[in-house]
Amino acid sequence: MALVEIRHVTKEYRKGEQKIVPLKDVSLEIDKGDYVSLMGASGSGKSTLLNLVAGIDRPTAGEIRVNGEDIGKLSRTRLAHWRAAHVGYIFQLHNLVPVLTAHENIELPLLLLPFSTTERRKRVEIALEAVGLSDRADHYPRQLSGGQEQRVGIARAIVADPAIVVADEPTGDLDAETTEQILDLLQRLNKELGTTFLMVTHDPHSAAIARRRLRLEKGQLLEPSANVNGHAERGITP
Repeated sequence: MALVEIRHVTKEYRKGEQKIVPLKDVSLEIDKGDYVSLMGASGSGKSTLLNLVAGIDRPTAGEIRVNGEDIGKLSRTRLAHWRAAHVGYIFQLHNLVPVLTAHENIELPLLLLPFSTTERRKRVEIALEAVGLSDRADHYPRQLSGGQEQRVGIARAIVADPAIVVADEPTGDLDAETTEQILDLLQRLNKELGTTFLMVTHDPHSAAIARRRLRLEKGQLLEPSANVNGHAERGITP
């Protein structure tokens, strides 16, 4: 069984009399330990799909299962708890709380879960070490570089050992050198820790490091031409 199963998902919005359909009959499977990049023009439905997988939004039609759980059937309260335990989210603009230290920012998702103070501290220390910021635990966001802030954001996303990490343009606000460092970090977390990633990006270079590269156009997944080894992609199901 795939880690993420998306079956014939459609998402519709109403804007006055106008119906907007950012996703139309999308099906996709993502295996545990995979690293999938998702490209497409603005308005193609990339962020919508990301938010559906993360349980932030619900599909109009179709089914999304993560780790066998049909998240569309969860109540709002149960979905919030499920999201805290199973999904990590990396934002483009860090979204760190300025009055909290790096350690405290990373610890935030754990406060929603049944961990002891000792377990939370241990998990934060492991996450800080994984992103190379053990010596910045007591620093506030204003004392960190942009790249270090994003590393804190990545540590926050992985600290609960989620089933999947979704990343929305994680290098979109970084310079070229820092972008390379962050991409190297994501690739290492995928290879060494087996972290499953679904990443939205506009940047072909960022997309190219993923194991699988997909494209959304006008709300529909296109059959990609080849993966990183030149073989046809799998995972787009009819």
